[in-house]
Amino acid sequence: MRRSVPLGSTSRVVPVLIAALLLVAAVAPAAAGAATAGDAPEQRQAAAPSPADPATDVLGWEDGYWHNESVSVDQSDGLSDAELRRYVARGMARVEYLRRQEFQSRVPVDVISRERYRNRTAAGSGNRTEFNEWNDQVWEALFIVGESTGSESQISQTTGSSVAGFYSPTNDQITIITPSPDSPTIDNATLIHELTHALQDQHYNLTRARYRGQTQDGELGINGVVEGEANYIEAKYSARCGGAWSCVKDAPSSGGGGGGGGGGPNLGILLTMLNPYSDGPVYVHDIVQRGGWSAFEKRFVNPPASSEQIIHLTDEKPRPISFEDRARNGWKTFPKQGINGSETTGEASMFAMFWYQARTAQADTVNPQVLFETTKQYDTYNYDAAPTDGWANDRLFPYQKGSGEDASYGYVWVTAWDTADDAEEFYDTYLRMLEAHDVRRTDAGYYVVPDGQFADAFLVKLDGKRVTIVNGPSVSAVKNIRPNATPTSTPTTPTPTTATPGSATSGTATDDATTTTGAGFGFLVAVVAVALAGLLARRR
Repeated sequence: MRRSVPLGSTSRVVPVLIAALLLVAAVAPAAAGAATAGDAPEQRQAAAPSPADPATDVLGWEDGYWHNESVSVDQSDGLSDAELRRYVARGMARVEYLRRQEFQSRVPVDVISRERYRNRTAAGSGNRTEFNEWNDQVWEALFIVGESTGSESQISQTTGSSVAGFYSPTNDQITIITPSPDSPTIDNATLIHELTHALQDQHYNLTRARYRGQTQDGELGINGVVEGEANYIEAKYSARCGGAWSCVKDAPSSGGGGGGGGGGPNLGILLTMLNPYSDGPVYVHDIVQRGGWSAFEKRFVNPPASSEQIIHLTDEKPRPISFEDRARNGWKTFPKQGINGSETTGEASMFAMFWYQARTAQADTVNPQVLFETTKQYDTYNYDAAPTDGWANDRLFPYQKGSGEDASYGYVWVTAWDTADDAEEFYDTYLRMLEAHDVRRTDAGYYVVPDGQFADAFLVKLDGKRVTIVNGPSVSAVKNIRPNATPTSTPTTPTPTTATPGSATSGTATDDATTTTGAGFGFLVAVVAVALAGLLARRR
């Protein structure tokens, strides 16, 4: 079963997209290890004599090279086959030395162009109209992708230039994406990151079901250990470059491998998919510090169930949420998608929602600078904020009425919180987010965003430790999607007014059902790519 989760857990994100987030801060930390890996050229003349090869394979030695041995590799004119073999062999020795775990076999490395990678990704997309319609509502509910854009194009635009390389557990092979496959270059960080995934696969088999999340948040939790370990090893490797170890000098950057048309990445999607890369290394480091690698290995075979566990270094499991569909007058869920039609977005995605709306719509949700207020070693971004702290679970059920160009869409989003105060914090912040879109409150307590990318009607109900949000193209649609649900009677931040109905066209909220266009592709663009290009191979 596929899940709509960001970027494959066996791939590495190009630093240029991380820099896109750094641009919002006057002063912000660089990604752990990103600046040091490969900055120091190989110091062959100063290196100590190479130790003799062992009689048998030992930790820290692979394919004729020790972890602390210099190699003759020059990337200035591209890597020859012989140089690539030496580079990979010593990289394997260094990964196993840092990880204290032996490779079981040599890891082959293939090289392809970014154009070929994009073509392979696109070829694997297929016809997934129902998934796209379902997933569009997920990202619209998160206020990250609007109605007229579609999640497919936004995610494809964000991920198309973000993958520097990937490991395919299906093919047991690393693929490096480069602008010049005939004279390839590989930066140290990418090679070490993907070799770590190869080591994981050799010991734990990343194609197993336990490494495929059933929800977006479940996938983020799993990736917290899969990507977290790879980034952790990458950071420890980078710290030794130019000091204890000589490292191959990285080739000059060609500008991040972008292109392909369209604008820059959607920062809301990017921030969501970066969570396991950012907070995962902190989570891994915490476990290793407390119990050693053996403790981490136990966690790896029983991975976290949510991004909350990664963000807060906790073992707290999501609280079950029951839901009964009560929709009428033609409104239906997508029972074949998600878990019985529902998605779980999770704390990381909710934080991305509030951050993105503060960044793009100046919503009074979170201070965008809080993203860079990190306090822990190996932490790149901060996903901990009051409006999403206390998350206990959520289930988001997209709805549809009709089909094709006549279709209308909505959703019911049930969120559960640890305490009533946590629920109220989320509720108040959500209403302030709506206010940034000129929301109007009807006399009956419904909220209507009259125009723009998120023009719709909303019911927002606070009930103890639960907040339920019902969305539809009109107030009457909201009532049909969730009959008998009533808004919270006391208005909070938005000023109570009578909503003015708009015209009955897509993108305008009215008191009559309207049609919307959608068909975004969703994070499954990455999942499909795995089957063909290895981006998310372990999830298939």
